[in-house]
Amino acid sequence: MGVEYVLIGLILVCGFYVAWNIGANDVANAMGTSVGSGALTLKWAVVLAAVFEFAGAYIVGSNVSKTVRKGIFDPMEIANAYSPEHAPYILACGMIAALMAAGTWLLIATWMSWPVSTTHSIVGAVVGFGVLALGYNGVLWNQVGLISAGWVISPLISATVAYIVFGVLLKTVFYKRNPVAAARLVAPRLVFILMFVMTGLTCYKGLKPMWKRLEMDPQEPFFMLSIAGIAAVLGLIGFIITKLALRNSVSKSDEGAKGNNPILDADVSRSLAKTIKHLQRVKINSAGELQDKASSLLSEARSMQDLTLQRITTNTDSDELRQVEKIFSVLQIFTACLVAFAHGSNDVANAIGPLSAAYQAVTEHAISKTSSTPAWALLLGGFGIVIGLATWGWKVIKTVGEKITELTPSRGFCAEFAAAITILLASVLPIGLPISTTHTLVGAVLGVGLARGLNALNLKTMRDILAGWAITIPAGAILCMLFYFILKLIFIDSSWIDTIAAPTDLAT
Repeated sequence: MGVEYVLIGLILVCGFYVAWNIGANDVANAMGTSVGSGALTLKWAVVLAAVFEFAGAYIVGSNVSKTVRKGIFDPMEIANAYSPEHAPYILACGMIAALMAAGTWLLIATWMSWPVSTTHSIVGAVVGFGVLALGYNGVLWNQVGLISAGWVISPLISATVAYIVFGVLLKTVFYKRNPVAAARLVAPRLVFILMFVMTGLTCYKGLKPMWKRLEMDPQEPFFMLSIAGIAAVLGLIGFIITKLALRNSVSKSDEGAKGNNPILDADVSRSLAKTIKHLQRVKINSAGELQDKASSLLSEARSMQDLTLQRITTNTDSDELRQVEKIFSVLQIFTACLVAFAHGSNDVANAIGPLSAAYQAVTEHAISKTSSTPAWALLLGGFGIVIGLATWGWKVIKTVGEKITELTPSRGFCAEFAAAITILLASVLPIGLPISTTHTLVGAVLGVGLARGLNALNLKTMRDILAGWAITIPAGAILCMLFYFILKLIFIDSSWIDTIAAPTDLAT
């Protein structure tokens, strides 16, 4: 058996291995909030994610991917630095090592239940290979720095957006005396905005590989206006359908304010707590008549807070709030499916990009800056993602959906909505902001939790997640160096390559 066949077998196994781990870790992010909020069961989350991730990966997955992800180094430098006989095998071994390293780090992160960026994993691995193959100066460190900054920038932006969106939802729906009627009024408008944003997200992020294939630039003004027009029409259709559906599904009897609104009461309770603190300060720092009045007001405020807390306890599971959450659970399933489609179409390249580069180097005995992606590679990547999600995705789903903060369908909707807006803005704006889907979604969940106060967050889980993010790139680099040493010893430093006399017809 020739060395090419051994390498090709290794490339296929490692490509599937990375895709499997992407499915177990990264894809879980798309469905984590839906499961955590109770909008979907784990079984249905896996089914829907499998369908939409696979569709995104196979139908519009990248046909031409950059040989080295994000331009970490120029692969032609390897062709210049090594002999023509060895350069393709050095690149192939480097890309195989990168796949092994990224897959191993994702495996460790999933075992620890950490949601980490698959893009950062493969970037770190490619950096490790670039340093070994070309030296420190051979790596484009400004690009690495820009990508690394993304893990700070993207969650901050999405957390801010989620905080604002959830705050608006509280004021327009949950703080109303009749939240069901308010939800019926607000939901069609949210669907319009949602359709507009998700259509843009699908076109600019999900269909980006297809635009490249068709040599179309989605940043052209006419193209952007066309997408905006289509999104507006779809949004209007969604608005009308939602309005009709809610009119039929939510009866007038459900709209009536049958009891107190516990969320509004909670807000009142927080205001009373602040009032009590201020009155206590007034009482301590005053004397005489003023102190007596402060004591009287303090007693009245405490009585009002007790009454409010009692109403919160009594009405937590009210029919009105269940109706409102039912409306948002439908919206959340919709956003989860579109995020899964966009994710599958893009992030499959994290497994397929290095796979294609290594395959091309071995079969053509040459190095190219870009490499065509065979259809079977997309099929392999899509299949691996689905298997990974189905077998081990539940660990990260639980972390995102249950361990950061308590999620309901309305909170999960706000998180996914904010993440979609952030990703869309990053895709449309010409500043080239590096955005990780994982970091963006986790940041949005954090923002929703913060809107209810710091106590609503599980700070231990957040500490573990941040630690995982911080070490992803260096972990990928170190692992890749170890794997590359082993592969180099087997395939480069041995006599295997010297036995190859001429390029074979494997490419055909």
